Amino acid sequence: MTETTPAHPLDHLVLPTANLDTARARLVSLGFVVAPTGIHPFGTENCCVFLGDGTYLEPLAVGDAQAAARAIAEGNVFVARDRAYRNRCGEEGFSAMVLSTGNADADHARYVEAGLSAGDVLSFSRAFADTAGKSDMASFKLAFASGTGATDALLFACERINAPKVDRTALQTHANGATGIIEVVAVSDRPSSQRRLFAVAADTEEGAAFRLPNASLTLLQPAAFETRFGLPAGAPSELRFAGLVFSVHRADTVAKLLAANCVAHDIDGNDNDIVVRPAPGQGAVFIFREIP
Repeated sequence: MTETTPAHPLDHLVLPTANLDTARARLVSLGFVVAPTGIHPFGTENCCVFLGDGTYLEPLAVGDAQAAARAIAEGNVFVARDRAYRNRCGEEGFSAMVLSTGNADADHARYVEAGLSAGDVLSFSRAFADTAGKSDMASFKLAFASGTGATDALLFACERINAPKVDRTALQTHANGATGIIEVVAVSDRPSSQRRLFAVAADTEEGAAFRLPNASLTLLQPAAFETRFGLPAGAPSELRFAGLVFSVHRADTVAKLLAANCVAHDIDGNDNDIVVRPAPGQGAVFIFREIP
């Protein structure tokens, strides 16, 4: 990476779930506005949570198993890796970190040269609708990267060929006051062996921590994850995404909302972060952090 080339920013995070209704109910109970269901042309579907900083969550379910099977047979990396994740880790989780790019073909070439490509570039379009029912067509091109043995985690670059011309204001105004994603947390039994993957995927320098233009990525050993969050790190893995930190206007607003909705949560004594354990429809640890 040259000094004039910024690292790729965080675009969105993929959270597999068994059922979008379950994911929608869980996310609403956490104070999020959830977008209408989006249908992919290859058997998967989502119900996204859009944030004011331009990032978003993509809860992902399999809506048409036959179409998904055909897509896998045709070499669709997105669907194939989703199935592999579910087979290994279960129906609920956090499978992929997605970076924004202006040239997915160039990213694919970089991944191939580095020996980290996870498969062919994928181009597709799908309809998008806002809360008022106004719709437009969204088009994307994806390039995939994965480290050796890191079957539980996928990184990919997302080029937005056509961005929907719809008003997302209502979709970005959340009762919990969340404004963005400021940190992604991954767990690895051998973090040093996965740092090159993140450096190549983000087009940035390799190091102990990774700072993207709009967020940071923290790669922890299981013991360090357990110490930080007071939660088990889960089964051994070469690499697994495990948590994400949201910026919020007021932590006390989040705490009151969660209590009112009977959502169990913990408050970190050092940072006053609000920590919510994974649950059906929420495949990762959610941390809410007050940013003045």
